[in-house]
Amino acid sequence: MAERSFAREVEDLKLGAGDIFRGEGILAITKALLQSGVSYVGGYQGSPISHLMDVLADAKPVLDDLGVHFESSASEAAAAAMLAASINYPLRGAVTWKSTAGTNVASDALTNLASSGVKGGALIILGEDYGEGSSIPQERSHAFAMKSQMWLLDPRPNLESIVKAVEDGFELSEASNTPVMLQVRIRACHVHGQFVAKDNRKPSYTLKEALENPVRDLNRIVLPPQSITVHDKEKLEKRWPAALDFIRERQLNEFFGPEDGPVGIVMQGGMYNSVIRALQLLGLADSYGNTAVPLYVLNVTYPLLDDEVVRFCQSKRAVLMVEEGHPDYLEQAVNTALRRKDVQTRVAGKDRLPMGGDYTAGVLMKGIQSFLEEFEPPMLGNRPPLPSADAVLSSPEVKALAEVVPARPAGFCTGCPERPIFAAMKLVEKELGQHHISADIGCHLFSILPPFNIGGSTMGYGLGPASASAFNVPAGKRPISVMGDGGFWHNGLNTSVGNAVYNKHDGVIMIVDNHYSAATGGQDILSSRAQNPLRSTNNSITKAVQGIGAKWVRQIDRTYDVSKMRDTLKEALTSDVEGPKVIVASSECMLNKQRREKPLFSKSVKDGKRMVRQRFGVDEDTCTGDHACIRLSGCPSLSLKHLDDPLRDDPVASIDNSCVGCGNCGEVSEAAVLCPSFYRADIIYNPTGWDRFVSRFRSAVIGFFQSRRAAKRVAFV
Repeated sequence: MAERSFAREVEDLKLGAGDIFRGEGILAITKALLQSGVSYVGGYQGSPISHLMDVLADAKPVLDDLGVHFESSASEAAAAAMLAASINYPLRGAVTWKSTAGTNVASDALTNLASSGVKGGALIILGEDYGEGSSIPQERSHAFAMKSQMWLLDPRPNLESIVKAVEDGFELSEASNTPVMLQVRIRACHVHGQFVAKDNRKPSYTLKEALENPVRDLNRIVLPPQSITVHDKEKLEKRWPAALDFIRERQLNEFFGPEDGPVGIVMQGGMYNSVIRALQLLGLADSYGNTAVPLYVLNVTYPLLDDEVVRFCQSKRAVLMVEEGHPDYLEQAVNTALRRKDVQTRVAGKDRLPMGGDYTAGVLMKGIQSFLEEFEPPMLGNRPPLPSADAVLSSPEVKALAEVVPARPAGFCTGCPERPIFAAMKLVEKELGQHHISADIGCHLFSILPPFNIGGSTMGYGLGPASASAFNVPAGKRPISVMGDGGFWHNGLNTSVGNAVYNKHDGVIMIVDNHYSAATGGQDILSSRAQNPLRSTNNSITKAVQGIGAKWVRQIDRTYDVSKMRDTLKEALTSDVEGPKVIVASSECMLNKQRREKPLFSKSVKDGKRMVRQRFGVDEDTCTGDHACIRLSGCPSLSLKHLDDPLRDDPVASIDNSCVGCGNCGEVSEAAVLCPSFYRADIIYNPTGWDRFVSRFRSAVIGFFQSRRAAKRVAFV
């Protein structure tokens, strides 16, 4: 099971009508799903929507009581395919994943779902991981909505609007027989607030009823060629008009500020908070959202209501389109709507605001200021002094710091079992030379950065080995590819390993097995070693690989054994066996291990039990100051320390208090034949009488030899 408990969040899901729900945006969505009578929920975890999955995973009693089926899907494609249950039955279903990475994976299923149409409400909750803090390439979900004709909601970032968007999304889906995407940006997922809760609703139609009363509608099946024409005609002539009518009648988009004015701002709903903040800094709005500039907030960004656009813009000299990300889909659509009605209002947008990147309040403030200076300068007459960090950032002191303080790259956690794998690779590289290495999505991506500098490409989750497939040619060196256990079960078993077996790929595949989907929060997967009462775990990666025909397979159950890792990798690179050489390197994610063991350790100490904690250190007298141990490890707990000895100017290696006792630094030093300066110390809590006797005896012996050495030094002087 995931090591973090969501017991408190689960209690919030039980709140009833009139209760006040307080918390994060993503948790409000979870509550809104239960209030909406959802029948089933699936998805694949990933920032920024992991909490939705994790809370539901811990909420089985609540879901069972309501008759809601929840499933942690094997991939985003599997989650999207779940929505097929809503095609023929009046079942409300919701799925969720990180976008656009997950939407790419799910796009085939979404295409077919959008073609078939739905009878029950189908809601796709997209954690839009866009902006400076993103962990994926910068793309937008908007393109998928337009491509497949699925409606896209982008609610204002407050809990009431987000919950309403969930409820509206189901109703819009049912009214137009179309799947609906609910886009929640990082800021919306993590915004805090409150809303008045409603009672949770049991599904009006259950999965059991659907199974016992099967329905088959030939017109809903994607069966080319005739059904494709039927579906496309239905999209244009029925579903689209029905969606427009629903959006208009329910007033899903919102207007703020004065009804009339010479200029206005059109924006995506998710941009509302930042726009208000920017207007506040310009003296044109207050902290309650009262604005002097008319605002048209698109809580539905696809489809647009042309008549609403025209009504808002036609009396204005100019409008500013605030659309985060590229390309400028909405700006083009607004221009098209106005020109078709011969409305000559100027539309500004990407000419005033950046084409890409985060639209923070500071960025928007500059863009809005530029827009108003041209089209309505009197509005800026009484603005307060604008905040700016330019004076600080351009100061000589800060510039000097930038020259001496190195950038801090992302890296593995302290004690991470993946670090020794790449240390072994560097040792093999020293002996056999550099090899082409294909990387993959997951924690092991950190190996691309210093100190390892390994990996030349990243193509997708579980696609590391597949991205090396073109190099299946005779050569003096073999390609190496790396894939995590999460990626292996997500997509890698068939697409990467199966492909390599089928094509007799003469390369090396390193599968990093840390027992969890660690990069997304520590969720269990098929090969997790935990005994999970709700899931099937302890399924061997090695057996799965052998089951699809891999002949050369090695399992290493302790990655911290750097010498064994090095020798096994060297064997794989020099073996005469035909086909892929697969190494499954297993050790538990240290972060999850510490989450589990620390509370148990502390409790045992508190209960008076004898407990031993291992710590590692560096002997300052033995350390030569070469620092090769740091170059081959990169552990955050391994740093440098200056000595008081005036005869030793160079700093020596030092291990700080964040050390978790994994032993990797010592193993690396031994495997690389570096120096014997590393030592292990056992810290004993609640020692026994024997422990105390041994400690006194050791202290006496050590003290004896130390006094002799001191006496010799005095005699020498």
